[in-house]
Amino acid sequence: MGVPAISKDSKDNKDIQINEMIRDKEILVIDTDGQKLGVMSAHDALKLAFEKNLDLVKIAPQAKPPVCRILDYGKFCFEQQKREKEAKKNQKVMSIKEIRMFSAIDTHDFETKVNQAIKFLKGGDKLKVSVRFRKRAIAHPELGAELLDRFKEACGEYGVVDKPAKMEGRSIVMFISPKASK
Repeated sequence: MGVPAISKDSKDNKDIQINEMIRDKEILVIDTDGQKLGVMSAHDALKLAFEKNLDLVKIAPQAKPPVCRILDYGKFCFEQQKREKEAKKNQKVMSIKEIRMFSAIDTHDFETKVNQAIKFLKGGDKLKVSVRFRKRAIAHPELGAELLDRFKEACGEYGVVDKPAKMEGRSIVMFISPKASK
């Protein structure tokens, strides 16, 4: 009695071997109930799977011997996609927003930048705050450091400094992350 050739291709599961793709001499087989059927040849396991009108799927190729399971491959793929989708939905994407200022900034402009930063922090985004020096203002980096200290104090209620102010080229950069919400 020959084993019927069934090949099911999936774009998502290229690394998963099923049915005739499994070329190992000995594999550990798990039944649909989750019970171990023991170590057997791939050919015997394939026969067993086809008797139950199901597929043989290699679920742990790195194990010694490799672990294969008898199951419905279509249902397996659907459940795997469902789990990935659920994990993606629960994942919080954190982006880095940038606030740029110049060393000579007016008070109202500064307040506007602070309000924008607070809005970003409330939204759960990280901030990169940079103070850029124009022309000869680079000779007074302490002005930029003072400006960043004022900025840090103004946003202190909503964020925590990740990386303190550091000179990078013609600007001073500081990173702020949102405080954990209670």
